[in-house]
Amino acid sequence: MTSKIVKIPGPDHPISIKASPSRIVITLGGHVIADTRKALTLQEANYPAVQYVPREDVDMALLQRTEHATYCPYKGDCSYYSIPAGGERSINAVWSYEAPYAAVDAIRNHLAFYPDRVDAIEERQV
Repeated sequence: MTSKIVKIPGPDHPISIKASPSRIVITLGGHVIADTRKALTLQEANYPAVQYVPREDVDMALLQRTEHATYCPYKGDCSYYSIPAGGERSINAVWSYEAPYAAVDAIRNHLAFYPDRVDAIEERQV
């Protein structure tokens, strides 16, 4: 078994996590999948910012866990969920770091959504 490389965010690869000032509403096929005022905005290096939604504000009954998994040396092992109501487009549409590394532990118990696999990720004023 090879050990996984673990990297710490720093000047060459910064990661910041801040409370989102917006209400985040995620919809698909006329269903509200998530609605929260407690999202975290994760900004990693030059990637687009990602909204991480607390699990408690996601309708988990609309999601189905998959076998798909990935690994990020900065965040750890990643699990995925599909949204059956979205069909093929929404396979592995949602991801979660269930045991994230210490540097990003704030995203524990949060889910993130691929924007092209849901109908909308709206940032509404609170």
